[in-house]
Amino acid sequence: MTHDDLPATDARVRESRVTLPVYGQLPFVPERASGCDIFSQDGRRILDLYGGHAVAALGYGHPKLVGAIQEQSNRLLFQSNAVALDIRAEAAEKLLRVAPPKLKRVFFVNSGAEANENALRMACMATGRSKVVAITHGFHGRTAAAAAVTWNSDRWYGFPDRPFSVDFITRDDCQAATAKITPDVAAVIVEPVQGVAGAYDLTSEFLDTLRKATRKHGVVLIADEVQSGIGRCGQYFAVQAHRIEPDIITSAKALGGGMPCGAVLSTDAVAAGLGAGDLGTTFGGGPLAAAAIVATLDAIEEERLLQNVRDREVQIREQCVVGPVKKIQGMGLLLGLVCDRPAVEIRDALLDHDILVGTSADPNVLRILAPLVLEAAHVDRLAEALLSVAPACNR
Repeated sequence: MTHDDLPATDARVRESRVTLPVYGQLPFVPERASGCDIFSQDGRRILDLYGGHAVAALGYGHPKLVGAIQEQSNRLLFQSNAVALDIRAEAAEKLLRVAPPKLKRVFFVNSGAEANENALRMACMATGRSKVVAITHGFHGRTAAAAAVTWNSDRWYGFPDRPFSVDFITRDDCQAATAKITPDVAAVIVEPVQGVAGAYDLTSEFLDTLRKATRKHGVVLIADEVQSGIGRCGQYFAVQAHRIEPDIITSAKALGGGMPCGAVLSTDAVAAGLGAGDLGTTFGGGPLAAAAIVATLDAIEEERLLQNVRDREVQIREQCVVGPVKKIQGMGLLLGLVCDRPAVEIRDALLDHDILVGTSADPNVLRILAPLVLEAAHVDRLAEALLSVAPACNR
């Protein structure tokens, strides 16, 4: 169905008339959502295993999150960083409490790209160097510095120049990592699980090599955990599963359970040279976002959602290598289902069964970014739907 076949009052038609045409949108309009389900305007109940690009950590309508936002809205809707706030302090304290212990400072922002932008800036300021090394297939955002370290961003980068020199290490190539991390490098930025690339999980050996080489040469190691963090990989941060302690972790997406927010967590050493005016944001660390962060972290702990993520991962791996799925990669509920044909075909087939999943930069990989509250029955339903999709040889 094209927009020409839809009534003029349909949200898809209305958006197409007034917004930039830069998004490919799915063929339904959400009206409301609850738990892991989206209810569409045309009466469908769709199981959401994509979570709004990994944002809906607690699903939809979680009473703790909704209550915290409502209560904070009534008390204080907004104030900037020109004043200290108890709720901002609480959010930072709770975030550091679940992070690797050497991370001691938080800078709140509004998104993952903004978090990576500031992390890269901090690394250049801390080292005085002007070269950054990234990993092939990685994605870090669409702002100037974040896009500069995103693989293949030259196809859409748009700016006339990059803010620093960039080199790329082939993922999981330890020899290349050792060779390319040199004393002239300011930072190495890495996603422990490459989300957009299809939930490709880097090896512990490779991440350990990055850590050793960066430490040897005084290079800042940035772990981009925008998609992999806040419980999505069965730990608060994926680096914890590898026992790696970076100098900076960036976080966003699931951090506020649906409220726009992001954070840069750093060591005291990286933060040491920063003073008033060196970084800034109007909305970052606002009271609504801070309240959402507190509620999200509290719910993950109180409801033992890290264990639930690990349990659901085991179940998905056991039950879902069926039909068009040949293997599964990734970690926790950041999983890539490697298919025997273009993933978009399987995504559309699953949507016909009222199950929403995502695609990725790898044309044969579906992404599962389900809420951390995913239930066993939901996985059963996914496995059943995958079984109904005929293998490629039978099409």
